[in-house]
Amino acid sequence: MSKVLVIGAGGVGSVAVHKMAMNPDIFSHITLASRRIISCEKVAESVKARTGVTIDVAQVDADNVAETIALIEKVQPKLVVNLALPYQDLAIMDACLATKTDYLDTANYEPRDTPKFEYGWQWAYQDRFKEAGIMALLGSGFDPGVTSVFASYIKKHLLDRIDTLDILDCNGGDHGQHFATNFNPEINIREVTAPSRHWEGGKWVEGPALKHKQAFNFDQVGEKNMYLMYHEELESLAKFYPEIKRIRFWMTFGDAYLKHLEVLQNVGMTRIDPVIYNGQEIIPLQFLKAVLPEPSSLGSTTKGKTNIGDIATGEKDGQKKTVYVYNVCDHEDAYAETGNQAVSYTTGVPAMIGAALMLTGAWKGEGVFNIEQFDPDPFMDMLNKHGLPWQVKELDKPLDF
Repeated sequence: MSKVLVIGAGGVGSVAVHKMAMNPDIFSHITLASRRIISCEKVAESVKARTGVTIDVAQVDADNVAETIALIEKVQPKLVVNLALPYQDLAIMDACLATKTDYLDTANYEPRDTPKFEYGWQWAYQDRFKEAGIMALLGSGFDPGVTSVFASYIKKHLLDRIDTLDILDCNGGDHGQHFATNFNPEINIREVTAPSRHWEGGKWVEGPALKHKQAFNFDQVGEKNMYLMYHEELESLAKFYPEIKRIRFWMTFGDAYLKHLEVLQNVGMTRIDPVIYNGQEIIPLQFLKAVLPEPSSLGSTTKGKTNIGDIATGEKDGQKKTVYVYNVCDHEDAYAETGNQAVSYTTGVPAMIGAALMLTGAWKGEGVFNIEQFDPDPFMDMLNKHGLPWQVKELDKPLDF
């Protein structure tokens, strides 16, 4: 039984805390902290109503290292679970170093003023975390997270060698809005509008954003258009599985979403550089975030399912083989259980699972680790038990694109 401090009270933080409260044998004491304590209080009320568990709440500016250190020293957690913004990863890691507290996150660091995300900044903490005798687990969400564990599971059980790996992320949900994002709008739009990149032949291949489109028929969702994108797990998978000749990431988008996004880009609303308005500096993308629907408010109206998984081609016992490992999650089921839609659910549940494996010692180490460096089996078992069951299918042939 262990104390845990969760930083971030958005949809993902809400799901993670609900699921932690459902496992009191592992999470004996939960503190939820955020810049806006009212957000924490709303989650705490829901957790109490749904599970009967009382959690503590606190206010913290996660950009302020000293303030975060003070909160960690007050709470004395065994683990800090960072579900705040990716901008804040390094500050929270600094606070964990100062207090010698284990760390977990779901998304890698990116600077506020540059639309670029990579693991290099966090991997640079390896020696300091190792010397402090503490562990950092990076990317314990769904993608990154579960998709990387799926790759590890494929390599351990299904293929002797992986030659190609494609990660397919489909959100078949409908929230009834003309334009809205299913997670933080600022992070979502920065990610979607970045140039595409994939790993092939030992190097990165870059192209224009949202230009390479393929149709795919997703189980329980149907045929959707998906687009080649860059996503952070490509970087870590390329590092830890150098045998893989090609690694790609695909995400589905509807035509209406893309049309709105095109217009917003054309009029400058996705810019991240400051402009002067009424004598004040504002960042257009941050202003856009303020007027778009809050993602956590979409749960009650979202219907449909997500389907996220890995398709890997390689060799097993001397024979060519293609396997597909994936999860389907229902938005309405996720909302009924935690009050959040499936995009938050599919990230918050793996955050809880990663935390549980660290706290129980099933996964342990000193230094900075990505999720695919550990034994996938206990994580895969917990996915089945805690709301994200997975399936394995053998495909007739590799993808023809």
